Amino acid sequence: MNLIADRLNRISPSLTIAMTGKARALKAAGKDIIGLSSGEPDFDTPQNVKDAAIAAIQRGETKYTDVAGTMELRKAVCTKFKRDSGLDYKPEEIIVSTGGKQVIFDALLATINPGDEAIIPAPCWVSYPDIVELAEGKPVIVQCGQNAGFKMSAEQLEAAITPKTKWLILNNPCNPTGAAYSAAEIKALTDVLMKHPDVWVFTDDIYEKLVYDGFKVATILEVEPRLRDRTVTMNGCSKAYAMTGWRIGFAGAPVALIKAMDKLQGQSTSGTSSISQAAAVEALAGPQESIEAMRLVYERRRNMVVDMLNACPGLRCHKPEGAFYVFPDMRGCIGKTTAGGKKIESDEDFTIALLEETGVATVHGAAFLSPGHFRISYATSDEALKEACTRIQTFCAGMA
Repeated sequence: MNLIADRLNRISPSLTIAMTGKARALKAAGKDIIGLSSGEPDFDTPQNVKDAAIAAIQRGETKYTDVAGTMELRKAVCTKFKRDSGLDYKPEEIIVSTGGKQVIFDALLATINPGDEAIIPAPCWVSYPDIVELAEGKPVIVQCGQNAGFKMSAEQLEAAITPKTKWLILNNPCNPTGAAYSAAEIKALTDVLMKHPDVWVFTDDIYEKLVYDGFKVATILEVEPRLRDRTVTMNGCSKAYAMTGWRIGFAGAPVALIKAMDKLQGQSTSGTSSISQAAAVEALAGPQESIEAMRLVYERRRNMVVDMLNACPGLRCHKPEGAFYVFPDMRGCIGKTTAGGKKIESDEDFTIALLEETGVATVHGAAFLSPGHFRISYATSDEALKEACTRIQTFCAGMA
């Protein structure tokens, strides 16, 4: 009898985590490694947030909380949604989970039946298709190329919808490309959704605060409030507040779905860390200046990285609107041989040779369902980024 459940054969280990782990192991072995594979801010959590967590510990707030989160945090989430997006949620329409990934997991496992389809624009974050597969659903991947700014059009969405479609999963701004949808671009998509009343929308807005050049990002319900009864608006503290290790994600959704997610979460992790929740209250309700300080640094880094990558023979790098990633096209390097003698036949070959020959860790595009590209996270120091991009320039120039 096979010990491991068949359902695990439908999913793969996270390739971003795998590459980060490989880079970490090489670094521990004494190699000169610059890690650009992890989607994690290099900034520390703001001091006021850390102080709030310490104060909660000292007050003895170390017990279980409600599965859906403390009332204080759910109210803070409601305030955040109203302040930032004009969305009116009540605490009973909010759930707090152990990171944004658990929100996605809860929502999809609570709703997808075998054969249900979820439309996912690609390039996409590595976990969306696997979570759909784990729920016995079918990911419907819509390829959105660099020439379209890595964004899905209304025509593509319309063509992808079938009688089996249950979800559209939209990441805005997007990991891995940094592409962000404006209100006008969202309106084109919501016009399609209004014609299909059985299709739900999951909008992952975790990078919403990190947009550049004056770009105004929009979320689904901001643009089309009539979709409220079939939309999950997800966000969290990981990216905007540099709180990845605190593991706080949250979402607003119709009460019936929140109750279903609560039921599922109650039989998996139950409530999120009480201390992390106290910290999240301060992050959401306290001073917000730290976000702008980080955003300005990311914008400067983005500009430098895009300019340096576009100077590399064989690479084309689109300048994204948001997040802290770039997703260069490396197909100009296909068929060439590196200075170290490695024949480049795929984006994975490129990233492996780049790591082995230069010590720069990135993630190949096929991991995000978009072969021919690779992802760089610029959530690291200016000095490390400049050195990494210099190494990439030398690496590409050395191909023949």
